[in-house]
Amino acid sequence: MKVLGISGSLRRESHNTALLRAAGELLPDGVEFELWDGLKAVPPYDEDDDVDPAPAAVADLRSVIAGADAILVATPEYNHSIPGQLKNALDWASRPLATNPFRNKPVAVVGASMGAFGAVWAQAELRKVLAATGARVVDGEVALGHAHTKIDLDGTLTDDAARQQLAEVVQALVAVTEARELIAA
Repeated sequence: MKVLGISGSLRRESHNTALLRAAGELLPDGVEFELWDGLKAVPPYDEDDDVDPAPAAVADLRSVIAGADAILVATPEYNHSIPGQLKNALDWASRPLATNPFRNKPVAVVGASMGAFGAVWAQAELRKVLAATGARVVDGEVALGHAHTKIDLDGTLTDDAARQQLAEVVQALVAVTEARELIAA
């Protein structure tokens, strides 16, 4: 099984990317984790540019999503919503709707912010967008508020309660993915 991590943050020292790295460490043996880092290269969505072949960064995004068995997305919160670059990438990946790589794919959402609420509004918006793409959004939430106090300078998640919540989300994502694979077999 392969889980793809997508961070909605472009920052080099992103708390959301650190959260994904921590999630990768919590996956069971035999589950591969890949952290995709191509978000910044995805061009603004323009239907006129949505042709075959797709722009290289878009083709890469669609390919890595299609090649994963499950997706874990970590989002910061900008103005109580999803960062524009993340939403843009989802718009590209969701086309064409009937055959997009998110279709029926298990996806879990987590988030971190320096504010008190841990990107809860952005996570809710992201779940809505992912459901609209046809993804199977997995229940569970990690809302890591005051992330700068719970992730150290090395990018390590130091908060035990947050690590436990993250482990529960990762376990749920793996369980849904395994059940999906059994049905498909």
